[in-house]
Amino acid sequence: MSYQKLSRNQIAERVAQDIPDGAYVNLGIGLPTKIASYLPSDKDVFLHSENGLLAFGPPPAAGEEDPELINAGKEYVTMLQGGSFFHHGDSFAMMRGGHLDIAVLGAFQVAANGDLANWHTGAPDAIPAVGGAMDLAVGAKKVFITTDHTTKQGEPKIVAELTYPATGLKCVDRIYTDLCVIDVTAEGLKVIEKVDGLSFAELQAMTGATLVDSTQQN
Repeated sequence: MSYQKLSRNQIAERVAQDIPDGAYVNLGIGLPTKIASYLPSDKDVFLHSENGLLAFGPPPAAGEEDPELINAGKEYVTMLQGGSFFHHGDSFAMMRGGHLDIAVLGAFQVAANGDLANWHTGAPDAIPAVGGAMDLAVGAKKVFITTDHTTKQGEPKIVAELTYPATGLKCVDRIYTDLCVIDVTAEGLKVIEKVDGLSFAELQAMTGATLVDSTQQN
């Protein structure tokens, strides 16, 4: 059977559907920042950026960029009514103090038990730059991961055990890939959605850990 992978924008749109009204959410650098463009107007979601922003909105229209309004990924943002900005230290106090409902992060690897690796590949020439990833991984009430299902070389990014340096242990709650949505549970990695045309056997073959089929499909 043939199937079509989700684009980065489609992954971001899918995650936005699962963010509840009234949630305080940190969007990590990279793909997660795209989620700001897909949050429905009928939801009040308070987006947090570790460089000191709360209640920011989607990117501005061309020509309306403000160089003093950027997120942690140095991308232009807008501020919503009631939004605020503050010291970096206060921002990290929010992250570490358990005040964020959800952190959406990227990943190099996610282990079957929810361990996360997203800051260093372990390569000797890599530049360590953990930023606020560790604080978010352990400080947020829930951690959502957005990632391609495999590397560009076809290696699984969802694995039995991490081979890269860990960011946080047993911290991941849900994984959104370009092929599926997976819940990390005590009973295992439960696939709750997959793209049309992709069989469970095909998905399992591209995954480095055992999956459980919970898609409710015949």
